[in-house]
Formats: sequence, C-alpha cells, structure tokens
Amino acid sequence: MQFDIDIRKTLRSGQRSFHLNAQLRSDSSRIVIIGPSGSGKSLTLKAVAGLIEPDSGHIRVGGNTLFDARSGIDLAAQARNVAYLFQDYALFPHLNVRQNVGFGLARGWFNPRNSASHAAVDYWLDAFHLAAVAHQFPCELSGGQRQRVALARALVSRPQALLLDEPFAALDPALRVIMRSELDALQRRLQVPMILITHDPEDARVFGDQVLQLREGAIEIGAVALETAALAA
Repeated sequence: MQFDIDIRKTLRSGQRSFHLNAQLRSDSSRIVIIGPSGSGKSLTLKAVAGLIEPDSGHIRVGGNTLFDARSGIDLAAQARNVAYLFQDYALFPHLNVRQNVGFGLARGWFNPRNSASHAAVDYWLDAFHLAAVAHQFPCELSGGQRQRVALARALVSRPQALLLDEPFAALDPALRVIMRSELDALQRRLQVPMILITHDPEDARVFGDQVLQLREGAIEIGAVALETAALAA
C-alpha cells in the first residue's frame, strides 16, 4: 500500500471551526486531490508531511507508519523521509542555488557552505540544468528555475514520497505547460510515489492516475471526472 491515510483534525478560529476527516487507501503512485480553496487540501498534505499533528487517526506511507494516535507514534517531519514542495517553493533567499539544494542534506543548525561539494547535489543540479546558475540567488532566477531548485532540494535526500502543493500555480500559462511535462517525465523515470493537490483540472488530467475530490474536509473516494473537477476550480 503506497498511501494509507485516515485522519481527523479540527481547527477553530473564534466562532468558526473546520473539520478535516480525510480517508485514503491507495496503491497508486500518482494521486491528485482536487478541490476549491479552503476545502482542506493543504491541511491534508501538511499532516502527511508532519507539519501539523492530526487529532486522531493514522498515516502510513509505503508500509511505514508516520503517525498513529493510538500507538503514540508521531515521527518528526525530518524523520518521515517525505519531500514537501510548497506552493511558493520556500527557497532560502540568503542561500544560492547550490546551498538551497544542499540544504536537504544538511544536519544541525548550520547552512551548507558555499564552497561545499556533494555528489548528490551535483547530480540534481545537472539533472535540472541548474549547474550554470548554481551560485545565483533565488531573486535572480526565473519562475521555472525556482521550481527546479525546489524540486532538486526535495529529491536530493531520496524521499519515499513526494508531496506537491499547487506546484504550478505561481507560473505563467506557457511555463506551466513546460513544467508539467518535465515533472511528468521525472516522476515516471524515478517512480517516486506522489500526492499532488490542485484546483486546476489540467493537473488532474496529466498526473491523475487516481483523482480524488476534497469537499469541506472530506475526500470522496473514487475516480473524479474532469468535468466535475473543473466545477471545483
């Protein structure tokens, strides 16, 4: 089983509350969760990544238990071996490209040295055609280059799963088409299981071996027609 997720989480703000009740069991290596803003997509992904703690339930990836409320298991985000790609890429502005990619291998409080060399970092710099800009900073990069840096940083530690939060939302339409194609080819080559959340039905069409609808905190299990998904955008 690639993904076995059964979690509940309640968030409260004043008189308002939001209830996440997400269940997903799948052997698919390419899952797309589609739904409107505020439906709980990012909340679900952050729970899998270990960035928030569910109130109850369990999370298992590739047969490994990452969270189990009954057993008292709650692995730290760094110990889960899952890569999370934030919507805004979350690159460190004070680190250059090489240092950003190498941060995925860093331990402790120190940033990677500018002069540090690592075979895995060099591999992903070459794989994403970033070697020529390795000493540039995020503010000096194009949108596509920033996304490639974020992906390289996510993959450098060889994660057991890839979690993608609206990965193309910050790109212009033409670049979005190119980066979808690149990510599609990369995932097929690496065979890293992934969950991608989006409100764009085109993402579901390209990546959705299994497409799920998230409505008001609950996942609707089963394939979702793209015409239905388009209504949620």
